[in-house]
Amino acid sequence: MEFGHFARAAGHAFKGLGLALALCAAPQMASAAAVPASKVEVTTAAPAAAAPADKAAPAAAEKAAAPVAAPAVPAAPAIDPNDPHFKVAPGGYTPMKPTEGKGMPVPGAMDIQKQYSPNGEVAVGLHNWLVGVMVVIAVFVLILLLIVMARFNKRANPVPSKTSHNTLLEVVWTAVPVLILIVIAVPSLKLLAKQYAPAPAKAVTVKATGNQWFWTYSYPDNGGVEVISNMLADDKAKANGEPPQLAVDNRMVVPAGEPIRMLVTGADVIHSFAVPSLWFKIDAVPGKINERVLTISEPGVYYGQCSELCGARHGYMPIAIEALPRDKFNAWVIAQGGKIDGAPEAPAAPAAPAAPAAAAAEKPAA
Repeated sequence: MEFGHFARAAGHAFKGLGLALALCAAPQMASAAAVPASKVEVTTAAPAAAAPADKAAPAAAEKAAAPVAAPAVPAAPAIDPNDPHFKVAPGGYTPMKPTEGKGMPVPGAMDIQKQYSPNGEVAVGLHNWLVGVMVVIAVFVLILLLIVMARFNKRANPVPSKTSHNTLLEVVWTAVPVLILIVIAVPSLKLLAKQYAPAPAKAVTVKATGNQWFWTYSYPDNGGVEVISNMLADDKAKANGEPPQLAVDNRMVVPAGEPIRMLVTGADVIHSFAVPSLWFKIDAVPGKINERVLTISEPGVYYGQCSELCGARHGYMPIAIEALPRDKFNAWVIAQGGKIDGAPEAPAAPAAPAAPAAAAAEKPAA
């Protein structure tokens, strides 16, 4: 028993001694690990002799007196004169005259206006196809009703049938409408996705703001140009050859054939930016910016109106979009005091170098 106690006590003593040695060696090991071997250098070369003070001073003065080279200014990228994006129409900007019946309602018309946007052309084709489907379904149902009226009236069929179920008939009249809806849904969803596809990076940006009761158009990519659009009086509209209550004093001018990133918002209440001939309609909600892409297929003047009840003069805030070729649009931008999107700016002139300190030191004292 005594030998067992002695052995256990000796074991505890050895463990305590090992722990004490480990604690003592830990700081030295940590400091050695903190300095990598690659950082330890042994200096064997003798330090360079310090330069005499009388020689160091003239050298410093010569260095200070040396002219300071002006920083190199990068040259502005050259503009290709053949690039249509930067061409400007000769003679400046002249407002375009509208074409009768183009981009505007026609008296007595009952169909959709002719479309001048890619989405509008697809939508009109889908609309006409759906009208044809509806006509076929309506005629088919009418024929069924006439057959039932002729063959199953009381005079022709005095004893009615007691049949209550027909599995095949029930499957057919359930499956056929489902298939028709699927066929209609596929092109409809494609058109919906196309209408809300994001704008490309180089699209022209126009922000339309609805106010009570006028529109404001700003061009952040063209130097912040902003125009305010109010309805023209009927006599002035007729004198300009424009439809009454649709003509404005300042149109929204955009390039034709290019994607336009439309940012639409409201300044006070909810408005709606709608142009029927372009198949374009989007709400202008205060505190929110709605975005859609608008592409106008060909030059022209296209008219619309606010399509959301926005107050007493809701019917007197028309929309007029003037789509121009790129060179004429550039001329309009310059006439408004803006800049062509993407054109490089002239580089800033370099600042004159400061007078060397040594030149002032060599000037004799009075």
